[in-house]
Amino acid sequence: MGIPELPVPDGLVLRPFRGVRFAVEDPAKVTSPPYDLISDADVDTLLGSHPNNVVRLILPCSPRTQPSATPYPDARTPPDLTTHESTRTQPTATTEPTAHAAPQAQPETPFPPIEAPLEARYASARDTLRAWLDSGVLVPDDVPALYVYEQSGPDVLQRGLIGDVGLADPGQRIILPHEDVLPGPIADRLALMSTTEANLEPIFLLYDGANGTATHLVDEVAVKRRPLVSAHTEDGLTHRLWAITDTTEIAAINADLHHRQALIADGHHRYATYRVLQRQEHATHRALQDQPPAPTSTTSDARPPSTASDTQPPLTASGTRRQQPADAAQRAQPSADTASERSDLGGRPVPEAVEPAVGPWDFGLALLVDSAAYPPDLQAIHRVIPGLPLAEATARARGSWRVRDYDDLAQGLAALEEAVEPSFLLAGEDGTHLLTDPDPVQLARAMPADHSDRWNSLNTSVLTEFVLPKVWGMRDDDQTVRIVHHNAEAAVKLALRTGGTAVILKPLAVDDVLAIAAGGERVPRKSTSFGPKPRTGLVLRTFAID
Repeated sequence: MGIPELPVPDGLVLRPFRGVRFAVEDPAKVTSPPYDLISDADVDTLLGSHPNNVVRLILPCSPRTQPSATPYPDARTPPDLTTHESTRTQPTATTEPTAHAAPQAQPETPFPPIEAPLEARYASARDTLRAWLDSGVLVPDDVPALYVYEQSGPDVLQRGLIGDVGLADPGQRIILPHEDVLPGPIADRLALMSTTEANLEPIFLLYDGANGTATHLVDEVAVKRRPLVSAHTEDGLTHRLWAITDTTEIAAINADLHHRQALIADGHHRYATYRVLQRQEHATHRALQDQPPAPTSTTSDARPPSTASDTQPPLTASGTRRQQPADAAQRAQPSADTASERSDLGGRPVPEAVEPAVGPWDFGLALLVDSAAYPPDLQAIHRVIPGLPLAEATARARGSWRVRDYDDLAQGLAALEEAVEPSFLLAGEDGTHLLTDPDPVQLARAMPADHSDRWNSLNTSVLTEFVLPKVWGMRDDDQTVRIVHHNAEAAVKLALRTGGTAVILKPLAVDDVLAIAAGGERVPRKSTSFGPKPRTGLVLRTFAID
């Protein structure tokens, strides 16, 4: 029996969808940063700003976000916060930790304890989503749209399009990943997406729009039309949202995007989750199709089952299937004799493959930004090695690196800025130490021969392949290495709390990331932090409404 293939985009596709938006007085108060940038202290702050903050949906694994027996749809009085010190629990042991601030004592509350089963927490996110939809806290837009999204502030202006991006295999060279992923975060996001049947926050894609039709239309909408949403967040940015519903404009956008290539700037784990969920949903539908039909009475007009080709037609820019020519469709229909001859070894007729309909899981929520018009801000992601004292880390490094000592973090950061790559600043309770000029023989021996010279020259590659395993004798995994985005001081504070060492890095060059992705390679995990990242909660996507 033929096994249907997954739907295949025939290019970069951005399909309109019926967005789900918060109906609250101040939309900024129900938004949040992306889920992987939120610490426990941030959860407290977000819930304190509004009881319906989207953090309740995107971080159900944090007990602080859990309501009591029923979701809390009333926006008038925020509930108290838990006294439990929470850690970001995930479905498997391979969780990506984030930097946590020390929790503040809060009044006793009816939140479930930290031991609450993970399944119950994901179910709580689903029930909260449903309750907010039922109560009118969340309201779906009337018609499908592509959404123009603008972020602006001091020295910041970024505009792009939010829509349903057609899911492409990396081998198609339509949507390019540039980082590796880990199973723990994928399992977490998969549990959330499959339980809620929703995409709650967009991934961030960059493409070279070459001042094309899509970019011109985005700018025209932002300048000349009235926004649906305007939100001023605590980070000093203003977020505005417009809906494009005109089918002619949507078609023009997709015609411009069709031949272009997009880079995943942020959201590798979520994009991988989109594709896992897509495969699971199609497998489920195939299994249902393969079940024998219930017995029915024989009628005189019984016909053999119709069939479709085992190879799926590609998705078009509108998200529909490209139709086969009439003669090809006719050739795909077997005669009664042919169908009767197709049987398994037991003599039972083999059901024909039925082409599955394109479903909402064949797309994923995404923000698409023209990097030529709006160049991204690429920042570094620092590491913390808990339990590795700074003195020990520095002593081990002296056998293969030049080490220079500095009295304070500011001096060390200034020296790092001027240093030639690869270089790292180690920091902790004993000051700061700059690593430069690695031993060329030891470095060459450590770096993998099956990677390009450009990949091997990245500071994150040197850290992953040389410093961590060869110098310090450890793996670069999420159980050993903690991640801190952007903030060197926060990394040092975490190192002090955990008796460890902070490893401060310079950001990678955008050109290096683009070249490596275009060459089919991926930089080590958590190598890049592109910004500004889309704010979560301005527009959501649910499968039932989409």
